[in-house]
Amino acid sequence: MQFDPHRSNPSGILPSEITPQALFEQRRTLIKAAGVAAASLWLPTTAQAAQTLEFQKTAYGKEDTLTALQDVTNYNNYYEFGTGKEDPAREAVLFKPTPWTIKIEGAVKQAKTIGIEQLMKLAPLEERIYRMRCVEGWSMVIPWIGLPLKALIDWAQPTGNAKYIEFVSYNDPRHMPGARMPILDWPYVEGLRMDEAMQPLTILAVGLYGKVLPNQNGAPVRLVVPWKYGFKGAKAISTIRFVEQMPTTTWMRASPREYGFYANVNPQVDHPRWTQSSEKRIGAGLFAGRVKTKLFNGYEEVASLYAGMDLKKNF
Repeated sequence: MQFDPHRSNPSGILPSEITPQALFEQRRTLIKAAGVAAASLWLPTTAQAAQTLEFQKTAYGKEDTLTALQDVTNYNNYYEFGTGKEDPAREAVLFKPTPWTIKIEGAVKQAKTIGIEQLMKLAPLEERIYRMRCVEGWSMVIPWIGLPLKALIDWAQPTGNAKYIEFVSYNDPRHMPGARMPILDWPYVEGLRMDEAMQPLTILAVGLYGKVLPNQNGAPVRLVVPWKYGFKGAKAISTIRFVEQMPTTTWMRASPREYGFYANVNPQVDHPRWTQSSEKRIGAGLFAGRVKTKLFNGYEEVASLYAGMDLKKNF
């Protein structure tokens, strides 16, 4: 019987899955008072906290209320570090995202690698405040720092045979406890159609809240595609491969009935175990009402990418 990391919950996220603000503050106070190193379970590491990025502000998401940093960094799905929402913040503390290189392979003029420092110089870093919708029925608003994926694509020089891009996450069972378990078929693989990857909203994020990405959020670089469910955001990207055929992604292999390639946010197409018509905004409080989910997560400018497609069939 295949391990299923999800909880069965057809109506959406359970209130018990959300850490109340008061409880969070109480735990942090106790840890601080005890003077133990476990404080890193709740906050970014000291080294990460000191690394501030230079970036340009943009108008993206200026109308949205940000999710608190403590929630963004302590409520995560990152199964390489465990299936619990708090596992990544605890288990990824010793993960070292530097030095870092990304392999560029497949249908390109020349296979090569790029270091994270060079990547960050391909285009000016920008703050993009994006809504992030999880397939499990919860959402956040995150101020990502990153650059358009298009900048890397232009640098990579794909050939005319490149129709899709495959993203492979770093996989190290020695330092990633979740990767030692048969939760998924490792390494984690995601993909985009080429026109989706070139869309201006699609970015490679290297930071959030003005500083480098915390380990639990996908350091040193992750994919952010705001009109798709969060699982499309491959973390700790180690290989980018330009391919002619649609990649079979990790979640497609795990459960093709539940997870399709496109994963566009769509309130009209429910997941077998979670409603997609509404969402719970993390940090809004236990008794806050659910928010209505919008098609493409509200990013209507991408609709033309799917003109003529059956969005229920191509889920």
